[in-house]
Amino acid sequence: MACSLYNYIIMEHVGYIQQQPNLDAVFAALADPTRRAILSRLADGQASVNEIAAPFEISQPAVSRHLKVLERAGLISRDVDEQRRPAKLETMAAAVEWLSEFKEFWEASFDQLDDILIRMQKTKQ
Repeated sequence: MACSLYNYIIMEHVGYIQQQPNLDAVFAALADPTRRAILSRLADGQASVNEIAAPFEISQPAVSRHLKVLERAGLISRDVDEQRRPAKLETMAAAVEWLSEFKEFWEASFDQLDDILIRMQKTKQ
């Protein structure tokens, strides 16, 4: 794995791998369980800060800080609707695109695991 990571870093450095400009911000935002829960809530539709804060045991200002992190990462947007600033979910394309680069690796790994499991079953019989 260390060799693969090293190769990936070298490939990235010489320009073989295109990085999304906000990819670090996206994954940093997704690293927090409260922010992931907020995104799950917003998948049901836009909501105000108070509506988002309701199920959490944190203050409304704390929820607002989480929303700012999500907004800076491009995961949500906020509109002005009279006196409310409802948040709505945006695309997670940067994270999905980056993760899809590893799809071939994962599929090959699962194929290898399948082969090992089949051989183990045959030796048991």
